[in-house]
Amino acid sequence: MKRKPDPERLDADAPEATEEWFAKARPAKSVLAELMGEDVAEEMLKPKRGRPVTLQPKAHVNIRLDADILEAFKDGGVGWQTRINSALRDWLKTHPGDRKD
Repeated sequence: MKRKPDPERLDADAPEATEEWFAKARPAKSVLAELMGEDVAEEMLKPKRGRPVTLQPKAHVNIRLDADILEAFKDGGVGWQTRINSALRDWLKTHPGDRKD
């Protein structure tokens, strides 16, 4: 049994997709170049997975910290690892001679 559309929810700018509409539909790869240009279409159709590429990727490390230090950073909520990274970066700025190169 087909549902009757609710006249209160009809939208002329975004009509409901029908079987007829789907029958005329074409894949994005066959129409994007016409609509957006070759370069844009190629970029839009590239698979994008995972995190964005960065020039300075972070390294995964295991580090042991005192429980109270870790808890203090975690108590600040989301972003605690970034805050630890920032704290270590600040320490390096104030202790430039303490590094072994």
